[in-house]
Amino acid sequence: MSYLDHDFFARDTVTVARELIGARLIVGDCRARIVETEAYTTDAASHAVTRRHAASIMHHTYGHVYVYKIYGIHFCLNFTTEREGAGAVLIRAAQPLAGIQQMVRRRRLDDRRNLLRGPGRLCQALGIDLSQNGLPLGGPIKLKAASAPAVVVQGPRIGITRATQLEWRFYEPDNPYVTLSRLRPARTRIESRLD
Repeated sequence: MSYLDHDFFARDTVTVARELIGARLIVGDCRARIVETEAYTTDAASHAVTRRHAASIMHHTYGHVYVYKIYGIHFCLNFTTEREGAGAVLIRAAQPLAGIQQMVRRRRLDDRRNLLRGPGRLCQALGIDLSQNGLPLGGPIKLKAASAPAVVVQGPRIGITRATQLEWRFYEPDNPYVTLSRLRPARTRIESRLD
């Protein structure tokens, strides 16, 4: 597996979000397989629109880490995209692979399915906070390409009230590490991703 370089992220945000499913996320000694993402560009729910100043990194970089805080307590991990334009991919959930005891200590929770399920939990378990915001990928946070093609389901994003018609959430069907959504049923279609 090779590391994903900045050119991978220079492309269309929705494509990048879909193709990150199955990629390996590496933070220190912790490793996890990405199983759920969401794409944000210049749609009404995107920080590129709603937090234009605070999220200027979405307009000016690709292949960089964008971390922000929600509800005053949780951090969310994103990777910036698009050579021309604005975009970022939110990492919603991942499957723990290595460094699991360190994740358990940080989360104070021994249920592996809930270690990295949801963006706030993921950041807590991996020790991600605002100190990584703005850094290029390849530093403290690295990504390796998926080892095999993944089956990906596409549906509406979770927890937003704007641009809800966009089916820009991507995840592996029946994966126990994917975020549970009780908000609304997913209108999904299955796609096979080719490397």
